[in-house]
Amino acid sequence: MEDCTTLAVIEQPALPAELTATLELAADFAKASKAKATQDAYASDFRIFDSWCRPRGLRALPATAESVCAFLADEAAAGKRASTLGRRLAAVRYFHRAASYETPTNDEKVKAVLSGIRRTIGAAPVRKKAATADIVIAMAPTAATLRDLRNRAIILLGFAGAFRRSELVGLDVGDVQVTRDGLVVTIQRSKTDQLGEGQKVGIPRGRHAGTCPVKALAAWLELAGIADGPIFRGVDRHGRILPGRLTAQSVRLVVQRVAEAAGLDPAQFAGHSLRAGLATSAAMAGAEERDIMRQTRHTSVVVARRYIRDGSLFRNNAAATAGL
Repeated sequence: MEDCTTLAVIEQPALPAELTATLELAADFAKASKAKATQDAYASDFRIFDSWCRPRGLRALPATAESVCAFLADEAAAGKRASTLGRRLAAVRYFHRAASYETPTNDEKVKAVLSGIRRTIGAAPVRKKAATADIVIAMAPTAATLRDLRNRAIILLGFAGAFRRSELVGLDVGDVQVTRDGLVVTIQRSKTDQLGEGQKVGIPRGRHAGTCPVKALAAWLELAGIADGPIFRGVDRHGRILPGRLTAQSVRLVVQRVAEAAGLDPAQFAGHSLRAGLATSAAMAGAEERDIMRQTRHTSVVVARRYIRDGSLFRNNAAATAGL
């Protein structure tokens, strides 16, 4: 499938070469307005819509509101969650706007169908279990191999910094500064910092040497002989360090593997479990919302509260004062 940002240019009449080049440059800038992960997700979802349209003799671009309604109904009947369907619609909307077509997702019929699906099957996303401090301590593997050292550093640093998967694997050695109090980690670019202005995260030293994220990271870098470039890399079955950085998907696999090794159900955990675990653990310990948001780098209170999973249910609970 051609990139959506080029479609508007391709379907125009012939243009002077210098103007065509300028428009192509503009298309490149338009692509950069969305994070690569978002672009990939939109492309994947739109391919699904396109694959649904083709055997039915329908056009995916531009699409009609009726086609989108039928697509949503089929997807819902196939067991797709409402949150997934909302993402599919976002992809359809993005591709239509990028190609200068009127978007069918604004049609009231489409909105009504999606609303009905949400009422019927529910809109709440299925969330993975938060890896709270006690779970992280249980999951952190002992340092038996180089891979164990790496996984230990991923788990402890990922939790303490409430890092997104992409942020964690995107770290280079030069992004980490060791101080008396702990680590100052600079995130060069993240989901909430698309302009690349950079965000600094403080990682305090742990109370116990065995669960200190600062010591865990230092041990991994020293034993792996990593002095520059990507911090988290692959380790082959012979214990050799691979040159390329891990992918965001690798973080999920690491979390699930160490969870299983600790006797936990790996299906309950994912990469976001570490981030949600820090927010939940901090809330259970009585941390203020603004302090939790400073560490998780959430800009929306509403979104941040989704990560504080039941951590403050029993803090200042009105029922506790009722005298039972």
